[in-house]
Amino acid sequence: MARIAGVDLPPQKRIWIGLTAIYGIGQARARKLLAIARVDETKKVKDLTEEEVNRIRQAIEQQGGVEGDLRKEIQMNIRRLIDIQCYRGMRHRRNLPVRGQRTHTNARTRKGPRRGAVANKKKAALKK
Repeated sequence: MARIAGVDLPPQKRIWIGLTAIYGIGQARARKLLAIARVDETKKVKDLTEEEVNRIRQAIEQQGGVEGDLRKEIQMNIRRLIDIQCYRGMRHRRNLPVRGQRTHTNARTRKGPRRGAVANKKKAALKK
């Protein structure tokens, strides 16, 4: 089993799809990395030799920005926006959509489940 950047790659998948299991590597970047490492992208992960795995590791290290380092960088960028209290930072702080989406309806993923304000009023009225 190939382990690259602290992630076990799925052995049954082709290498260019398997690399997408690493945070920060999508399909296009995976193909570029394999071209740099001179590895056939149609090979399965389980069929890779140790030398090919090492070449892929080196290519990823040269490009940089995967897994923990990338997550940390993104978190620091968000923290900076919150600290300077810009509009995007305030949206992050309030757990609202950051990129201009509407919130009157929709945005339930970001806002969470609806609060039953009307339902609570009915219960309060019944108790009296």
